Amino acid sequence: MSLVDQVRDAGIIGAGGAGFPTHVKLNSEAEYILLNGAECEPLLRVDQQLMAMYPREIIQGFEMAGRQVNAKKAIIGIKGKHADVIEILEKTIAELGVGDYVSIGILPDIYPAGDEQVLVYELTGRTVPETGIPIMCGCVVLNSETAMNVYLATQGQAVTETWVTLAGDIPERKTFKVPVGTPVMDVLRQSGIDDFSDYEIIDGGPMMGPLLADRNGYIVKKNKGFVILKKDHPLIQKKSCTMEQARRVNRATCEQCRMCTDLCPRFLIGHDMQPHKTMRILNYGLEDIEGKKMGQLCCQCNLCEYFSCPANLHPRLTNLMFRDELMAQKIKFEPDKDKEYKARDARSYRLVPSKRLIARLGLKKFDQPAPVVADPVQPAEVRIQLGQHVGAPCTPVVKTGDNVSAGQMIGQIPEKALGAPVHASVSGQVTEVTDKYIAIRRV
Repeated sequence: MSLVDQVRDAGIIGAGGAGFPTHVKLNSEAEYILLNGAECEPLLRVDQQLMAMYPREIIQGFEMAGRQVNAKKAIIGIKGKHADVIEILEKTIAELGVGDYVSIGILPDIYPAGDEQVLVYELTGRTVPETGIPIMCGCVVLNSETAMNVYLATQGQAVTETWVTLAGDIPERKTFKVPVGTPVMDVLRQSGIDDFSDYEIIDGGPMMGPLLADRNGYIVKKNKGFVILKKDHPLIQKKSCTMEQARRVNRATCEQCRMCTDLCPRFLIGHDMQPHKTMRILNYGLEDIEGKKMGQLCCQCNLCEYFSCPANLHPRLTNLMFRDELMAQKIKFEPDKDKEYKARDARSYRLVPSKRLIARLGLKKFDQPAPVVADPVQPAEVRIQLGQHVGAPCTPVVKTGDNVSAGQMIGQIPEKALGAPVHASVSGQVTEVTDKYIAIRRV
């Protein structure tokens, strides 16, 4: 069986972000394969910890993926501040004898170093085209957990667990692996908090993660962490802003200082993403369709809202408003195929240090270690979501009453559809099958 088939059958998707099926990425040709170990979101710890604990598995999976796409170079992107992890990786690369192919690329401690397009620029000097993806400039990007899952797929192991960090204003910060389908509340209670009535939970990192909409939900393969903060924390107030509130405040207050543009990561690598202009269009009610299209270039990193704007306005939400408006009208930004991208001359002076960002977010006192602990969550029942990836939801291949084993495929990709299969994360009996999930009670 080919590596692509093994990865597909193991149900591997991007472990974080949107959850794009990895077998599709590996069914391509690239000059570079890049490992995203930047983990640029403040407080989250999974990538650096996995690289320290499982360097052999990660490097071997990464190398195999690189050979699959015929990449000439395989570069591990990691921030220079993680000197201890870099030492482990370099030692393992030497032990495996892959130093002529796999190398370490040192990243600055900036936000958002882990944005795919920023990562590509930092490690290769290339700029991904506007609205494009890394393969368009000869790159495939995997993160560290995904690379480890590629290795495990070659050992016959499907994706049945994910690693998460619990961080924030909590008694017990920690990182651990969780069976896919575990009730979210079972995970959150590992923070040492039982009553969450005074707290809000950020699903993911503090910059890009949304407020958790459903505390009665279930863990999916792409969950990477939860940041738990008191409801009166300024970051929670920012994330609670509605579109209408943002529209009203932006129109009343924006003074066109253009700080949102000057520090925009996509603008700095050469894209025509200028959020101060989308703010202007909103403020004056302009019918500037071409200007509104810039909203489709926004990577939603939130730097403009949470750091750049001196008046605490909402350029990202403005971009999102225009993106949704044009999508409804089926209007798309069409990139210039002949455009040559060049990073702005001032880029090196406008990179945002992670420590300054953490301080601005009011998270400095919560920026503490989240040590790895042995598997603390053993759910009595799991609900495996059928649509936890980019593409079509899975089709169930089991029925209520069936007995299943951990690792057994229970949902397959619909014929000729983009997707990834799902597997039982515990051994037990199927108690419910719907078009949304499959429930399994542990035995």
